Amino acid sequence: MLSDYDPDGEDKVLAAVCYPFTHLPEDQVLARVRRLSAQERVDLLRAYVGERANRRHRPGRAFERVSYRFDVLGDYGAFRDLQRHRMLTVEWQTLSPRHGYDVPDAVHEAGLARPFEEAMERSAELHDALADRFPVEAPYAVALAYRLRFVMQMNAREAMHVLELRTSPQGHPSYRRICQEMHRLIAEEAGHPAIAEAMRHVDHGTYDLERLASERTAARRRTGGRRTGGRRTGDRRTGPSGERR
Repeated sequence: MLSDYDPDGEDKVLAAVCYPFTHLPEDQVLARVRRLSAQERVDLLRAYVGERANRRHRPGRAFERVSYRFDVLGDYGAFRDLQRHRMLTVEWQTLSPRHGYDVPDAVHEAGLARPFEEAMERSAELHDALADRFPVEAPYAVALAYRLRFVMQMNAREAMHVLELRTSPQGHPSYRRICQEMHRLIAEEAGHPAIAEAMRHVDHGTYDLERLASERTAARRRTGGRRTGGRRTGDRRTGPSGERR
């Protein structure tokens, strides 16, 4: 859920966009921005953001004027990927089996739901056996599919980076769903549709075998690579989410 935000945040971002191009104090710029129509607001941000042909084209500093705080209950595996982002604040509660888990659809389709559930039960039993005597070590027994509660707080500029990256088609379904919901909350609950619209590379699609396309591309690079003058061609390193580095 979106636990904290500034209802006037979009106005403040728009004022920050205009501020360098005026000779007025910020309160007067803000008052003028508040008289803009919904379409004018979107058009202004579109002009500020520019084409952004891909998600690596970052927006300007005006997007740092507003922040969002999300209270998330998601599986521990998704948390570990989202936790890696450094230009934001992330805090989490103690990992345990208390919040349960979901059995992935693919596991059901493979007819392996029962072995999966048995493995999760063994994980919970081991955690509980350790918890009293070894409270710090007990979370290491908790399987990645168990849920963890955590908060993420970030400004709109960082939100654009995180949500566009973590909703890319090759991402894991768990963190893709979390970030898709964050994007929806910015637009609908915070009431910042122009900011959400500027995050144009957020992908709300659903995909089967999310990483298949990126893994095939990586495989083609590996098999097509050859040594040329001591350097390998056709073999670019990829990051943990499949993006080029």
